[in-house]
Amino acid sequence: MSNALEIKGLTKTYGNFKLDAIDLSLPSGCIMGLVGENGAGKSTTVKLIFDMIHRDSGSIKILGCDNKRELHLVKEDIGLVTDDVGIHGCLTAVQVEKIMKWTFKRWDSAEYRKLIKQFSVPENKMFGELSRGMRMKVGIAVAMSHGAKLLILDEATSGLDPVARDELLDMLFDFTRSEENSVLISSHIVSDLEKICDYIAFLHRGRLILCEEKDRLKAEYGIIRCSEEELAALPAKAVKYKKSNPYGVEAVVTRRHIPYEYENEISPISIEELFVFTVKGDR
Repeated sequence: MSNALEIKGLTKTYGNFKLDAIDLSLPSGCIMGLVGENGAGKSTTVKLIFDMIHRDSGSIKILGCDNKRELHLVKEDIGLVTDDVGIHGCLTAVQVEKIMKWTFKRWDSAEYRKLIKQFSVPENKMFGELSRGMRMKVGIAVAMSHGAKLLILDEATSGLDPVARDELLDMLFDFTRSEENSVLISSHIVSDLEKICDYIAFLHRGRLILCEEKDRLKAEYGIIRCSEEELAALPAKAVKYKKSNPYGVEAVVTRRHIPYEYENEISPISIEELFVFTVKGDR
């Protein structure tokens, strides 16, 4: 299986912030969720992918092409939606379509109009007068209307209501039914990513602390809620992270290291719980 995106040894320093030696690969036909709190480095990573800011070191390949020397070869194949969308405030959704059909060789006007209608975007209202959620919907419609093979969405669900977010997730899932199509989506709404992602990458303070298949993470880890004494009786290698509370302790454990007699005590773990434990729990 080829990779839609390959990042190796990526670093970038901004004052007191450092994106530190990021390594990740997004296989073609898959959806990867980039999870992290505000300021973790998600948007910085997206900007570096598109060579919008200068990296300190490392390499990035998009659809097999170097993002510095060969980005022009794959621009038509990438759909990007950032937090600010990047559409001029005086344009209407109808005017956006007229501009985009001269911008992209494979622009699909029928698909764009279908998405605008599906998202209930006012066609003749200026972009700057739309709500943040509506502006994001226009950006998503543009990204999905020019035959892109890789969609990169930076916090694209954060301004949408629950129904619109669910519609978008369904669309992304359908988009990757083709093995040529892939999605990188960053968000702090982890529950959205858990629904559709094949891979999950955790960013925390500029460091990639985990990058793995979602199903493997959920199969490997679980939660045990018990007393400190009961936790101490478990093999040390089984306990990854823990949080104490007035009623005892919650711990993330690796299922393969837990003795058989404790197996029924392990509860399933969500990706959001795993992220919070990874960031805030004690080892």
